[in-house]
Amino acid sequence: MTPTVALATEDELSERVGERLLGKVGLSVDLRLRKNGFGYLKTNVKKFRTLAMQQPVLLLTDLDQTPCPSELLHRWLGRGERPENLVFRVVVREIEAWLLADRKAMTELLGDGAARRLPDRPEMVPDAKRILLDLARRAPRDVREQLFPPKGAIASQGLGYNSLLGKWVMTDWCPERAASNAPSLARARDALQRLAHRLTT
Repeated sequence: MTPTVALATEDELSERVGERLLGKVGLSVDLRLRKNGFGYLKTNVKKFRTLAMQQPVLLLTDLDQTPCPSELLHRWLGRGERPENLVFRVVVREIEAWLLADRKAMTELLGDGAARRLPDRPEMVPDAKRILLDLARRAPRDVREQLFPPKGAIASQGLGYNSLLGKWVMTDWCPERAASNAPSLARARDALQRLAHRLTT
């Protein structure tokens, strides 16, 4: 039987990334904890810590404007002991950075024109989502129409943004390739491999 994990994320796209990472190490999700935004995660982090005493929990949150992951962890968890099965990983700086880090898959999605403009170190850019959307301006029409909102819309992204990228994450995005350009992703993969080893041996 495949070991299962509770997955706590900020948004739909992060949830797909979490599912993909867990699947790569032979784990699956049986409980999804998401209510759009880091506020829900931060408010409930003590509950997730308690839950991790009963079953493994993967918590993914964006670093955003916090100076470094260790500071965010301290702000959220304080000095309290963290259960071994609470895998708390901070995405530097937002989930789109991890997506941009797979240059091959991103070029296939957005077109050859994107290859020359992809950042070499996507975790170092302040707004990876904006870069992804800027690159998508020259993407094939069907991709562009899903990622961008209609003219005059207030939304910053198209209605198909999460759906399109979520499917792409599950089928084309390669965490192994991306990890070579995203150190926080590499650390997350290492932590999940250790978790999978504990649960399956």
